[in-house]
Amino acid sequence: MVLEKLRLDGPPRRVAIVTGGGRGLGREMALALSEAGADVCIASRTQSQLDATADFIAERSGRRPLTVSMDVREREQCDALIEQTVTHFGRLDILMNNAGIGDARGGGTQVDQLSDDDWADAIAVNLNSAFYCSRAAVRVFRKQDQGGVIVNVASGTAMRMYPMGLGYASAKGAVMSMTRSLAAQVVGDGIRVNGIVPGFILQSPPETEEQREQAAQRGRFNSTGRLGEAWELGPLAVFLCSDASAYITGEHFVIDGGGMAGGIAPTGWPAPGVTV
Repeated sequence: MVLEKLRLDGPPRRVAIVTGGGRGLGREMALALSEAGADVCIASRTQSQLDATADFIAERSGRRPLTVSMDVREREQCDALIEQTVTHFGRLDILMNNAGIGDARGGGTQVDQLSDDDWADAIAVNLNSAFYCSRAAVRVFRKQDQGGVIVNVASGTAMRMYPMGLGYASAKGAVMSMTRSLAAQVVGDGIRVNGIVPGFILQSPPETEEQREQAAQRGRFNSTGRLGEAWELGPLAVFLCSDASAYITGEHFVIDGGGMAGGIAPTGWPAPGVTV
């Protein structure tokens, strides 16, 4: 009974979109949804990554995902992503807003030196994209009148000091607030909205001794003594997208190896008496 609630193959078979699905966490969550029985659309800007991930998912799950090359910063392209998915599969049940750029724009920059463009891009990719895609998905969910699920991927940087990425942390904090408020707006339509809050997660396994050493050193900041692996987000994604979590909405699930509860994040200011 419990395992049946975690299945996404219906009837009807669930249809899921994963933004930022071409690599890393998005790739692994898309794979997990596909293995649980869903039809999946993966979206990102880089077609070559999407093609490689589609091959990977098809080999592992037996179903090849739909791929959509697009820019989540653009409202029109977010609307088109939702429309193209519904046209291809005939319905939409799940939206995973995973697209993000981390510290790629403005990382390590002090506030008085942070450019308008870097700030705007951090907000556009990490926050606006989740709003645009969620708005378009809710319109479809309401039209279908069969409910739906939205999962927003935030970040532990939104829950503590993170001076290395002001724009990123601010955007992810806003994503968490949007998740709660949106959940309250749409709960009457049978739509659930929850969030995943990853901590330090390896986007891909280390390939060199230097990378393994770097991962080991960063893992010291977690209570578990290691970094998370991308595949570990998959089971959580399946749970939040399935009927097993039917009584959960407006919540955030931290997956960080105990980093928030008892770890020491490398903010530049370790706790008194702690050597990092």
